[in-house]
Amino acid sequence: MVKLVVAYKKPKDANEFERLYQEEHLPLAARIPYVSKIGLGKVAGTPDGSPAPYHRIAELYFEDAATLNKALGSDEGQKAARHAVEIATGGVDMIVVQVERDS
Repeated sequence: MVKLVVAYKKPKDANEFERLYQEEHLPLAARIPYVSKIGLGKVAGTPDGSPAPYHRIAELYFEDAATLNKALGSDEGQKAARHAVEIATGGVDMIVVQVERDS
């Protein structure tokens, strides 16, 4: 299993980002094919109290890397990825993680 981790950095306008994320982006992401599970979270902080580098994290799980690539190559995957970059006014990082354990 692999997951795509989408880490949204601090947006310029958090309220506007949240509106666009909830109203526009999540419905787009829900249409990405081959996703087996989605995890969403709003970053609460860091263990030492320093400013967190991210505002939100999304994790999209796929059966394997080939399935992830097929999903991201789909029209729905491309549209969601473009939209993520558009609304991420503070920037966004995307990484692929080989899941070793998910319990």
